[in-house]
Amino acid sequence: MTRAGDGGGPALRDPGLQPERTRLAWRRTTLSCTVVAVLAGKQAIHDGVTATGLLAAGLSALVWIGFLAVAHRRIQSLGAARPRPLSLRSAWLAALCTVAFAGFAVAIVL
Repeated sequence: MTRAGDGGGPALRDPGLQPERTRLAWRRTTLSCTVVAVLAGKQAIHDGVTATGLLAAGLSALVWIGFLAVAHRRIQSLGAARPRPLSLRSAWLAALCTVAFAGFAVAIVL
C-alpha cells in the first residue's frame, strides 16, 4: 500500500482507525435496534393492551436487551490495544436478535 505523492513508499497504518469505525458501527446498529424495538412494542399495543400485545412487547424488549448486551461487550473489547475477535457465541446471538427483529416486522405487517 502506498501513499499518494510520496514516491511509492509504504503507507503507515493507524491501528486506531479500524476499531474506531467498528465501534461506531456497533453504536449505530444498537441505535437502529432500539428504534426497531420501540416501534415494535408500540405497534404491539397500538389497538389496546392485550395479553398478546404485552407478550409481543416483552419479547421485543428481551431481544433488544440481548442485542444490547452483545453490542456493549463488543464495544468494550474494541477499546483494548489489541481487540479480540467477536466470539462465535456473540455472533450467533447478534444474528438471532436480527432474525427475531425481522420476524417481529413480518408479524406486524401481517
